[in-house]
Amino acid sequence: MESYKFTYSVYQRPFRQPLKTSHGVWEIRQGIIIQLTDTLGRSHQGEIAPISWFGSESIEQAILWCQQIGDNITTAQIYQIPDILPACQFGFGSALLAFNPASSATASTPDLSALLPSGAAAIARIPALSARGYSTFKWKIGVLPIAEEVAIWRQLMMVPRVAKLRLDANGGLTYAEAQQWLEICSQEPRIEFIEQPLGIDSIEQMQELAQIYDTPIAIDESVATFTLIQAAYAQGWRGIYVVKPGIAGLPWRLAEFITQHRLDVVFSSVMETTVGREAAFRLASELKLTRSMGFGVDEWFADSDLAAVDQD
Repeated sequence: MESYKFTYSVYQRPFRQPLKTSHGVWEIRQGIIIQLTDTLGRSHQGEIAPISWFGSESIEQAILWCQQIGDNITTAQIYQIPDILPACQFGFGSALLAFNPASSATASTPDLSALLPSGAAAIARIPALSARGYSTFKWKIGVLPIAEEVAIWRQLMMVPRVAKLRLDANGGLTYAEAQQWLEICSQEPRIEFIEQPLGIDSIEQMQELAQIYDTPIAIDESVATFTLIQAAYAQGWRGIYVVKPGIAGLPWRLAEFITQHRLDVVFSSVMETTVGREAAFRLASELKLTRSMGFGVDEWFADSDLAAVDQD
């Protein structure tokens, strides 16, 4: 049973501007960078980047878990991290995988989707993002009254640089509003999908909508953790899964499930640093995912990567 020396650092990264979703306003990303060192002196990092309001543990729970480990951790202990700590599972699991030469190779940068600000501010951001190579964009809906957002959406669709647009409701629409968006978007082929139009427990209703309208529906909050991914598949969801690997648990278990059931998957960011992002990229490369990954979020932060690190 392999044993590793364990250290960790807690970080805080302020957003350049608050991220507004139907869940509320997010101003600071807090997370943990862990490091495992084996008996040969080789070290690899992992990242714990929880989003408690999205279904993972809280940052406080993650810190407590790290504190109780002590200075060493074994492979068996990593495998036994409970499912109530999915961000911890991914952070420790991805660091452990990096010791395997077959899993630690640097993955090529995939095609990325850029996250636009909510509201009308999205329109002004597209030229700069397009100049950086982005052609797929995600825009948050369910933040403003639907009439206002539809008017802004029509302006977005007039921008020729937008090759694909993903509309992300974060579960914030009513059934009637979801119908309205799906009807409107059915006339626009550049809409790749509408993401999580209804609440987390509304998979049956989203299946109904998917059978009525041509615009694809993706689920996100409904599959936030590995347990929820399993549950959604058991309920019969065969549409698009927007998976945030950073809070989806042990990476090898996630990869096995995606492969076994041939899921149509989009990997999406949890606003992690380069440590967690590179782990997600390696996993996506192994899985040969083809959809643009939702990791175009760098410009949302005021710093280049880690703004403030408190060493424990």
